[in-house]
Amino acid sequence: MIEAEWWEYDSVEEMADAVSGDVGFIIESAIDARDASLLALPGGKTPLPIFDKMIKAKLPWKKVTIVPTDERLVAVDHELSNARMLAQRFMRAGARVIPIGGENDDVDAAGNIADARLQDLPWPPDLVWLGMGADGHTASIFAGPDMQKALDAPNARRAVGVRPDPLPAEAPVPRVTLTRAALLSARTLIITIQGAEKKELLEQAIADGQSSRLPIGRLLAEAEQPIDIHWAP
Repeated sequence: MIEAEWWEYDSVEEMADAVSGDVGFIIESAIDARDASLLALPGGKTPLPIFDKMIKAKLPWKKVTIVPTDERLVAVDHELSNARMLAQRFMRAGARVIPIGGENDDVDAAGNIADARLQDLPWPPDLVWLGMGADGHTASIFAGPDMQKALDAPNARRAVGVRPDPLPAEAPVPRVTLTRAALLSARTLIITIQGAEKKELLEQAIADGQSSRLPIGRLLAEAEQPIDIHWAP
């Protein structure tokens, strides 16, 4: 049974205020406990106003390390790069951003490189923050031939290379993604989504659990920690 608590807001700005405050508390608590904080943050458009609120907060960013939950296999300065998007925001505040991808035609080799980089970090993350696409994908775990590769990777494996089939129109490139085990190892797990259609899709995926046809449902079915889901219209 997936233990999920929904937080519903009247606007994206209201959600940004609430989530940025929650993440700030997670960062400060981690630094109080371990003198460092590790975050796995998503790409996409929904988190952007929240990120903008976060970097205005007076947080000890120099003790924060950030990795993307997934990455497109493009150059780190490419407009499609999640690491580039995160670095443009959080490195200015003082955080360290670790790229996990780059240009690489060999998806398996790219997955090995990403995994090696993540193995060097103090695990587990204090926060894994997920989004969800209109097709039910999360991170870069898409329905298709590589879904089980990401879902069923051994617990010690932190990232794999994947080639969505079909490739998403908005970013038609192969990816690396954190595995289900790596994502669900987080001390705290949150999801942010927008729109009525995504809300309905996620509610059904959670209800279907392990029998869900959607990656997000299959992923969350194995979650042992409670999940906070933040939604705005």
